[in-house]
Amino acid sequence: MIAHIEGVVAEKTHESIVLDVQGMGFMVSVSGATLSEAPAVGERMKLYTVLNVREDAMELYGFYSREERRMYERLRAVTGVGSRTALTILSSMSVQDLSLALVTGDATALTRVPGIGKKTAQRLVLELRDKIDDTELTGGGAPAAHVDPRAGGIEAEAVAALTSLGFSGQEAARAVSSALGQTDDLQELIRLALKGRK
Repeated sequence: MIAHIEGVVAEKTHESIVLDVQGMGFMVSVSGATLSEAPAVGERMKLYTVLNVREDAMELYGFYSREERRMYERLRAVTGVGSRTALTILSSMSVQDLSLALVTGDATALTRVPGIGKKTAQRLVLELRDKIDDTELTGGGAPAAHVDPRAGGIEAEAVAALTSLGFSGQEAARAVSSALGQTDDLQELIRLALKGRK
C-alpha cells in the first residue's frame, strides 16, 4: 500500500490533484475538502493515500489528513458504498459533521448528500455509528469555534461544549441527540442534554 505521497502540485481539477514527485506525476482523486486544503500549483503538498486496484484500473485516492483517509476506508467498507460515493460524502460533509450524524443516527443529514438514498443512509448509520471515536466527533479536541455553523449548527456546538466538560464524544452526541427538537437555543440545548444524562 502507498501510505502517503509528497510532491509539488502540478495540476488541480474539480476532483483530482496531480502531484509531481521527482519528475513522476501522480494523478490522485480527492474530496472537495482535500481540494480546498490544497496549496497553489507549484507548491508542495502531502497526501495520505489509498490505492484501489481493480481488474481494469488502478486508482489512487488522496486525503489531507489521516482522519479523512480513515473515514474514507470506513465508508468504503459499507455494502453498496464505492470509492466515488465515499468521496462524494466527504466532499459534502466534514469528518466531524459526518461523525456526528452517524453517532446520533441522523440519517436525514446523510440523505442530503447527492446519490445517498434513505436505505444507504440508514445502512451507514447502522454499520458505522459504533466505530466513530471521540477525536472525530470533537475535531481532535478542537474548540467549538472550529465547528462549521452551516453544517453542524447548534447540535455540533453543544456536543463540543459537553466534551469540554469531560463527556466522551459519543456520550455528548447521544445526550444532545436526546434533547434535539425541544429548543433552538444553544444554552438551553446544553442544559437539557445535561439533565437527560443525570
